[in-house]
Amino acid sequence: MSETKQHQQSLVSQKFIASAKIGKILANRCLNCGFTMLETIYFCEKCFSSTFQHVEFDGVGKVVTFTIQAVTPEGFEDVGSYAWVVFKMDNASFRVSGFLPGIVTPADLPIGSRVRVSDYDPKHGLLLKKI
Repeated sequence: MSETKQHQQSLVSQKFIASAKIGKILANRCLNCGFTMLETIYFCEKCFSSTFQHVEFDGVGKVVTFTIQAVTPEGFEDVGSYAWVVFKMDNASFRVSGFLPGIVTPADLPIGSRVRVSDYDPKHGLLLKKI
């Protein structure tokens, strides 16, 4: 990968993180066809264009699935039990995944529960909170 491309991706990652820190999700809207997808996608899923406009969405949505990590893996001892959550964003056609600490059993997070982006952690990624 070229140094210029790496620098561009680093800037986009910094923007994504800055958005997450204020509870938003940064997305890309294709300038060719208008399709919107998560910012981490580099080519439009519909027309394969690589020219985008950044748009921000409120990082709020409904849980569609999750996996509970009840046995804490090495390096995650700081959080104990947690769920890796996939949620359907309100006002967006795509889904986002994130880290939700404190989930021990499925009863703690029924499908359809509302979550929001609360922060970004370099170790855990996108941090979520139940609402």
